Amino acid sequence: MTAHKATPARGRRRGRGPGHAVVRRRKGSLWGGLAALTVLSVTGLAAVGWTSAGSGGSRADARDTPTGPTHGSAPAPRGKPTPSRSATASPTPPRPDIPATGPGTYVTAPGGGAAVGKGKVLRYRVVVENGIDLSPSDVAHQVDRILADPRGWTADGRSAFRRVSGGPSDFVVRVATPGTVDRMCARHGLDTEGRYNCSVDGNVMVNLRRWLLATPVYAKHVRTYRALIINHEVGHFLGHGHVDCPGPGRPAPAMMQQIKGMHGCVPNVWPYDAHGTYLTGPPLS
Repeated sequence: MTAHKATPARGRRRGRGPGHAVVRRRKGSLWGGLAALTVLSVTGLAAVGWTSAGSGGSRADARDTPTGPTHGSAPAPRGKPTPSRSATASPTPPRPDIPATGPGTYVTAPGGGAAVGKGKVLRYRVVVENGIDLSPSDVAHQVDRILADPRGWTADGRSAFRRVSGGPSDFVVRVATPGTVDRMCARHGLDTEGRYNCSVDGNVMVNLRRWLLATPVYAKHVRTYRALIINHEVGHFLGHGHVDCPGPGRPAPAMMQQIKGMHGCVPNVWPYDAHGTYLTGPPLS
């Protein structure tokens, strides 16, 4: 869900996949451009059962819950008055304040954990740009849960991950302001337009706007969408390229640029399903 370009992975990469979904390159066209999404119905969302791997969140959207859409609400008990909407409706939370740019310096999430998955262990750090209202520990907790989920990249039987807070690392997950993401991605010829993410030179650049607001399809399930950000961008680091929707009503692959439109697919944020089947589609050149 961002700007894109093929870059060699630092330390390990299975192939020459793209850096990430970018709308266009500063010189010439760039495969993987992003566009506005078309909002899908709640029925389509509920069909896949895509729930987030973790809960903890930022202070900016602490009210958000990781559960997927529900099919309906229980009827009110008989004999008791049903409260009016005005009495029960929660106030709409204010949109988070998202700085346009930041200093380009980061705070590293402390601690680490045991390796998850089988195969060569890829070490990663999680950092948050200075000056934004996110807890590095909370962000790291969410990334840890996503990468450890059995529906994630560990299901390929070759990928293992371990978070570190110091020493060498194979890749770094950086949550940063739109301006900082733009600058980093532009160094590799990618134009993220202040809206998108990218994966370049061992850096998974996460645009703060996408982290806090998601996209129209996932707007009510922001934490769930974060799994798609991480899985898509880390997928590029591992060498996976973009794919298209495999068919109407099918789960959208994690390597599909869902921000450009669902094309008949239903929302899904994981590269594998619960049975260990890789969810993919026709490759895009």
